[in-house]
Amino acid sequence: MIVNRRTAFSGQVRHFSGERRMIEVKFIGEKKQFMSESKITRINPAASLPDGEIIIECENYDASQPRLSRVMIGGEQSRIVSANSKRIVAAVPEISRKGSARVTIEGRDRTASEAATMYVGRKLAEDIHAVANPAFDPDEGALYVTRSGSRGQRLPITILRVDKDGAHAFSGEVVNPTGIAFDPHGTMFVTSRMDGNVYRVTEFNEAVAFARDLGTATGLAFDREGRMYVGDRTGTIHRINAIGEAEEWASVEPSVSAYHLAFGLDGDLFMTGPTVSSFDAVTRIDRYGEPTVFYRGLGRPQGLAFDREGNLYVAASLQGRRGIVRISPDGSDAELAVAGMNVVGLAFNRDGDMVVATNDTVYSLPLGIHGTLLN
Repeated sequence: MIVNRRTAFSGQVRHFSGERRMIEVKFIGEKKQFMSESKITRINPAASLPDGEIIIECENYDASQPRLSRVMIGGEQSRIVSANSKRIVAAVPEISRKGSARVTIEGRDRTASEAATMYVGRKLAEDIHAVANPAFDPDEGALYVTRSGSRGQRLPITILRVDKDGAHAFSGEVVNPTGIAFDPHGTMFVTSRMDGNVYRVTEFNEAVAFARDLGTATGLAFDREGRMYVGDRTGTIHRINAIGEAEEWASVEPSVSAYHLAFGLDGDLFMTGPTVSSFDAVTRIDRYGEPTVFYRGLGRPQGLAFDREGNLYVAASLQGRRGIVRISPDGSDAELAVAGMNVVGLAFNRDGDMVVATNDTVYSLPLGIHGTLLN
């Protein structure tokens, strides 16, 4: 029997080769039906900075011809890192829209799937040099970030104030500023890893030395009583009283870059400090200065902050995936919450936005997460 491929046909053809078999052949015009329509089942994580890598879990995706595959995010085509019928890894492009973005996938048949939704970070400012968390002024709600520079480099402007119009010069008096935090009265304090001092920034933007000789001073945080804690990355956490007198409060493993500090809801201090290991820990320090491992398994953990439910968010990599990692309140589980490259810190504003700082750029994500007053 001869089958005309240009005519719709459905029938049975008998074929004899030793034994009799039955084969069903079906043509519809010249188009063969390969798969049903592709479908996005999950985006992991559902929030990302530009250039972050997300996993799109899907069904019936025909990735047999890569040149015909396409992922669209917020109207922009993304770069596909890898793909198969159930999973696509894609790099998120920079988009012009604010907030949420529609995601569709196209395979060999060039038919777009139904759209799913994710959040892509909106750029607030660039040309910064952050090395730790940014910080929000609790009174005014303004955001402050550092332009730290390399060790010993004296830049004309080292602290920037960020608003809807971008970054603006705030102060240049602190060399190599690292940690920024506000005390319960709304006063800004900044550590300098250059001279080992903590500076109080006055209402006239003058930086006045508050505590001195703290080694390589990096991380900075305040407890519920308003006491200051500063991390010397060579292995010491200092506790500092109201007049700037310091005592060695806890001994911890040295870091190759900086300590990052944040207080949890229970009043314990949590700390990260990258080492040469790719399996670093978040350290928990109780009120007596005794450290224990809270969670282990992060790559280069840096800035950290808590939400009001007690979840801990850390700028780190988890199982080779980079961005912001969310750790459960009991430290039993962790997952990537925001994808991103070169992330060093984060903070939450009063509206529930997460602000994420990379080495050179600050982004905002409207995730509806509210931080604690101790971050």
